Amino acid sequence: MIASSGPVSAVAALAARRARQQQAISEDAPKAAPAPVVESEPPSKKPRRSLDAVETAETGGDRRSSRTRATKKQDKQLPVEDSPKHATRSTQSSRESQKEEESSQDASDAEQVATDTIENNEEMDENEVASVVGDADGYESPAETPAELQNFPLSKVRLNKSNIVYSDESTLCIRIKERTNLALLGQYDLWVKRGVVSLMGAKLHASSQLHRVYAPSTHSLPVIKCVSGTDGEAEVEIKSCNSGLSHLQDLSPLYQRIWTGENTTADKATLKSAPKDSKRSFSVLYTSADDSLNRHLRPLHLDKKWSASMKGLSQRQGQLRVLVCGPKASGKSTFSRYLLNHVLSPTPETEGGYVNTDGVAFLDLDPGQPEFTPMGQVYLARLRNPFFGPPFTHPSLDDSHGGEIVRAHHIGAASPKEDPDHYALAVMDLMEQYRTLLEKYPQCPLIINYPGWIFGQGLEVATWLVRSLGLSDVVYMSEKGPSEVIEPLGLAAREARVPLTVLPSQPTDFVSRSSAQLRAMQIQSYFHMSHPTDLGSSLWSEEPLSRTRPLTVDYNGPRQGILGVMVMGSQINPDLLHETLEGAIVGLVAVESPRALMGGMAPPDAPNEEQDGDGSGLDIDMDSENPNATNIESFMAENVVRTQEDLPYLFVGSGSCTPLDPRMSHCLGLALVRSIDTSSHKLELSTSIPPSYIQRSIEKGHSLVLVRGQLDNPNWAISEEYHAARAAERRYQESTSGQKKAGGSGGSDGSESSKHTRTLALLRERVRRASNVPWMTVVEDNSRHQREVAARREKSLWKLRKKAYPGSESEADY
Repeated sequence: MIASSGPVSAVAALAARRARQQQAISEDAPKAAPAPVVESEPPSKKPRRSLDAVETAETGGDRRSSRTRATKKQDKQLPVEDSPKHATRSTQSSRESQKEEESSQDASDAEQVATDTIENNEEMDENEVASVVGDADGYESPAETPAELQNFPLSKVRLNKSNIVYSDESTLCIRIKERTNLALLGQYDLWVKRGVVSLMGAKLHASSQLHRVYAPSTHSLPVIKCVSGTDGEAEVEIKSCNSGLSHLQDLSPLYQRIWTGENTTADKATLKSAPKDSKRSFSVLYTSADDSLNRHLRPLHLDKKWSASMKGLSQRQGQLRVLVCGPKASGKSTFSRYLLNHVLSPTPETEGGYVNTDGVAFLDLDPGQPEFTPMGQVYLARLRNPFFGPPFTHPSLDDSHGGEIVRAHHIGAASPKEDPDHYALAVMDLMEQYRTLLEKYPQCPLIINYPGWIFGQGLEVATWLVRSLGLSDVVYMSEKGPSEVIEPLGLAAREARVPLTVLPSQPTDFVSRSSAQLRAMQIQSYFHMSHPTDLGSSLWSEEPLSRTRPLTVDYNGPRQGILGVMVMGSQINPDLLHETLEGAIVGLVAVESPRALMGGMAPPDAPNEEQDGDGSGLDIDMDSENPNATNIESFMAENVVRTQEDLPYLFVGSGSCTPLDPRMSHCLGLALVRSIDTSSHKLELSTSIPPSYIQRSIEKGHSLVLVRGQLDNPNWAISEEYHAARAAERRYQESTSGQKKAGGSGGSDGSESSKHTRTLALLRERVRRASNVPWMTVVEDNSRHQREVAARREKSLWKLRKKAYPGSESEADY
């Protein structure tokens, strides 16, 4: 390290002694007290440096000697207990910053850290992920993670002969004692054989039911905890599964490095009798240091106040009507998810004999980060089984898989502030649907997840909901207020005679994916997901959307299937509708009545004799004699504007579309407009909406409308073919290299070599063609100059940058 003067060394020794004293008493420190600097964790999102800052740091870094760099690298390789200098220096700089000697020392250290960061980004191992300078939503870089932050306890149990019942290459059966837990990473099916365990808020009792669990590194890991059992032990079986979700890593770097890495110490201990090179779809981790990919892994432990509140709310049983609200990133979605699982899994011996047979209604009012649908929708769902995994593992629901969407509305934006009036109408309709649901399921509780739009007009909507929805409870997820939110919310709760519970926020400490990236993962998962009727779980396809069969729809002619196109949030000239629609994500909305248009000002329902009423065609039998369908077609035919391509454009006045009335329309799902064939008047759509949903809507006489909102551009779909081609080339090279290591091929070396060359040339040609597409630029290296050029290019519209240098697993933001 850089040589220090005498006074500075004395101060460093004093700071080190104070640090050791603080570390010894850290366990007894009150919660309100700030954590010692040595034990503190970095912020949830690392500070990102501008290009100017990088250039300054690099200029200063050039003054470092080669000896200093070598010493720095040696320090990084030391274990935690052998290298306390970094922690000492942090304490020193924070407590003795007024001294000139320390100020100069801190400046040198900051210069070293900045230069090391640049070196790490430019000298990257192929298994690491870098973030481009200037990226708004870049990945975390394990190379920049201090070693002392990696060793974080995850499990309170160690696997040995006494608690391992049996194990093989795909299954692990263990006993877990009370008050101990086990953290796993990956995908698995959980079977509780004896006792009771808790998982993500749910209490799972011994039964024959299997529970599918998804535990990626993008979120805090779910923990299996023993609640009770025979002789103080619970017995669970954990089995590998293959849903196809992990195969999406071949289509997007966002899905890479989120599942299991190499076998951990616990895995090796349970695979001794299994065949060599056995690998399960899950891994048992004792600490975060067990992870071979050096990721930020943390268990998800609930705050005690959260647990107490969930127990109190669940005691209301079928009378529960709770609204969960609070500022952004306060843990609303996590609390709602855990509360949902907790209510869906009551103890069989509950006092009074109450057993939840009607399910739980989940009203999700957050269009930016919905739980069971892709972004841009608000919906009412009825759930019968708990769900274990982040939203991108269940982006849609099917009637036969533990839950169903009762009704959904397409908002077309990530925030309700784009059109608060339409949002309020949608909420009112969903609440009316819940009241109708109660007629069939009278003991169905309700959980409402409100977005982080809690200030200004959002607060007005929230207080209106408290006064008008007939709630039993309101939960606010922040003890820090602010007072201008808490006071009006509390006043509304008192007027409605509803108790208001204020809980501490519990934000995520570390994030490896930004909100925009998580939305992209969820919507990509949505388009690749399917619900086989003969299976109890969902499956995902690894085929790029460009290689799947599209849904062909007529937008003009006698078999017109799409009766209109709407554009929300902006005024679009009809001449620009073709460019606006092609390649966009749209909502497929079923119009139940012509009154859904023009804010309910449409003429009353009456049959129109001039309309032939042929129905329309979505490659499905759409013959319908429903007079309501004929009336809708007649009305829309009179109010539609045909563009140059004969696209049916529904707009009013200067081009601003009036949203459809939620009381007489609902959203079936999302679709991607792949192409518009103007010669045959056909649209090619990619969608995961089950054909039975569309057929059912047609049989009821509904008309279908495409709604183009303000959703994120589907850049992930543009680059799928490129990433799939790269993955195919990589797999082929790995397979051929493995065959060469295994042994030669006899006298056919010449023919095999020629075949290998031809195959590799074809794969590389596929990569070349896939990289030459609009709106995507492939950057072949990761030099500082290329990063700066790409950062400047980022400002251009519709420009997508991909890093394709060897070993890269990172994706730039859109």
